[in-house]
Amino acid sequence: MNLSKDSKVHVVGVCGTLMGAFAAYLQKSGYRVSGSDQNVYPPMSDVLRNAGVKLLSPYSAGNLSTLDPSRDVVVIGNTIGAMNPEAVEATQKKFKIFSLPALMEETMLQETSNFVVAGTHGKTTTSSWLAYVLKHANRNPNYFIGGVSLDLPESFVITQLNSGHPFVLEGDEYDTAYWDKVPKFSHYLPNHILLNAIEYDHADIYPNLDAYESVFIKLLNNVRKGGSVIACVDYVSTRKVLEAVKKTGNFKLTTYSKDPKNAQADVVLKEYKLESDQTFTSSWLDRRTDSHFTLKTQMPGEHNALNACAVYLACIQEAGLTSLEALSGIAAFRGVKRRQEVRGEISGVVVIDDFAHHPTAVTETILALKSKYPNRRLLTVFEPRNATSRRKIFQNEYVEAFLKSDHVFIANPYEPEKIPADQVFSSAHLVEELVRRSVAATLLAKLTEKQVDEICSVAQSGDVVVVMSNGGFGGLIPKLLERLKGKGSP
Repeated sequence: MNLSKDSKVHVVGVCGTLMGAFAAYLQKSGYRVSGSDQNVYPPMSDVLRNAGVKLLSPYSAGNLSTLDPSRDVVVIGNTIGAMNPEAVEATQKKFKIFSLPALMEETMLQETSNFVVAGTHGKTTTSSWLAYVLKHANRNPNYFIGGVSLDLPESFVITQLNSGHPFVLEGDEYDTAYWDKVPKFSHYLPNHILLNAIEYDHADIYPNLDAYESVFIKLLNNVRKGGSVIACVDYVSTRKVLEAVKKTGNFKLTTYSKDPKNAQADVVLKEYKLESDQTFTSSWLDRRTDSHFTLKTQMPGEHNALNACAVYLACIQEAGLTSLEALSGIAAFRGVKRRQEVRGEISGVVVIDDFAHHPTAVTETILALKSKYPNRRLLTVFEPRNATSRRKIFQNEYVEAFLKSDHVFIANPYEPEKIPADQVFSSAHLVEELVRRSVAATLLAKLTEKQVDEICSVAQSGDVVVVMSNGGFGGLIPKLLERLKGKGSP
């Protein structure tokens, strides 16, 4: 990396998962790193403090007062606006300013063999899984992942930056920075792309589905010569994107599907089941060779079977692993924090933390937990928090998403005043529709101690409670775990 160890690096928006991973990596590599954010909460705040990063909150021009504009660097996160006091200060004082992806493109990704994991769902899990399998097989990959893995020591690791060495990158389609309005993955110089579901998301920056699909078309057209794309063709938009680059794409294509009748798929799922040891097996047919392979995983859900299939294909086709090496690493992977993460079992109630916010992700998570805990009631607590879920774009789709849950608690949208009034998602309407469909549902108009008690009063020994939010949800999970202690032993 072409940064002097004499330079300080200040990261604005440091508690974002990717920004935090980068800051922690720099600090552990010997750089002097500080970071600022408006909201600081686990797990990223713990990762940063453990790494030794100096955390500052809230944002303030004074947070840059110890930096030297002639020598030090300011890295500004994609959620930071031009009027952020630190962005204004950095611009006025003429600091060297970078977005994180642009800095990586310039200093890290020119010579490496870059595996970019892209799509609406499963990016963090699949990129973590791929990096772990490569590490498990002693390939010493570089990797940069927007989440905290249960198996990898950090989310950002650089081992070698020489020609052909694998670099696994979570390919986020969200924009890069207020002055660089392109997806982060536009900077990632892909040799190989693992492409899962493409469904409309990020309504704050993509006005419609066509605009959203267009950035994936550009990504696939940027694959380097001799590269590859491994794509799940279960989704209309994914198939549409692949069709759009049919004549212009410069890559080898492998497709896979959970539907054995999908004629467009090279590899199809034949069977998925829960084993007696509480692991999951998925059996696959590779139509190109008329051969079969079986993946054993600790992660529940057919969506994770699909993720594992993509990892397996990338490893044996593009990373040079043997089938045995790939199978062994896939089976050993335990997952990622906040993706079906068990936070505790108190008084016979299992409490799970999950990041799901798109209705498809909600559906798949509920089905996965139902498959893992087939004889237990599932209580789901959901906070509409990201830019899309706070809008009424998927108002009807969320009804279908929660139908398999035994009791649903829906919070009001996070900071609804920041969404145009005629676009705000209605949690009350969702609750009404669920009740109409004979699903027990409760509105959490405002998260108070009384409402935490209400959730705990519904939960019984033997139940599973999954909390779905892509934020802190007012510290709900620690509060639940503490209240459940009062329910006594089962």
